[in-house]
Amino acid sequence: GETAEMPGMYAPGEYDLAGFTVGAAEREALLPAKDIAQGDVVLGLASSGVHSNGFSLVRYIMDKHGVSYASKAPFADKIFGEILLTPTRIYVKSCLGALSKFQGAVKAFAHITGGGLPENLPRVLPKTLAAKINTKAWERPGIFRWLEETGNVPAHDMWRTFNCGIGMVVVVSAAKADAVAEYLAAEGETVYTLGTLVPRTADAVILS
Repeated sequence: GETAEMPGMYAPGEYDLAGFTVGAAEREALLPAKDIAQGDVVLGLASSGVHSNGFSLVRYIMDKHGVSYASKAPFADKIFGEILLTPTRIYVKSCLGALSKFQGAVKAFAHITGGGLPENLPRVLPKTLAAKINTKAWERPGIFRWLEETGNVPAHDMWRTFNCGIGMVVVVSAAKADAVAEYLAAEGETVYTLGTLVPRTADAVILS
């Protein structure tokens, strides 16, 4: 669980009521795997949009530029309200299936929420490894391009605020990367090969 920071949403005396789940796993089966290593492949699963993070900045940009939720988006045949209310994609079924089918090959999962790739992916990496990510491996959805350009948001802040089109990362062994990607695609995910794990010299995530 967490306490969300949502300035502009709650008036004094108001609060948020949220639910949570608890899971159980055998200790020896916990991820990240102990043999996560240099050369392992980083797969990315497409997000369905903004998901549930960064809306304070979204609202600020829209308010500042006089854009309403009923305004037609210039990058899609929808209004902003429809785009921003697209439900967060849930990856549980496909990821658990991959974990079960490719035991030993699937080494880590990282849910890309607030903090984006730079803050969430390092949580599953040992301090000796970094993830080298090719940011041209996928096309960012129009909502993120619009936010960056309209709000004049620095690239650094975009990557650390939004998922930028990648909602889940899967670290897999190089030998099984193609097979895992094919399985996830067959389960309905849009899968991108984002990069590989390399020795860490500075940052844990290298965006190039």
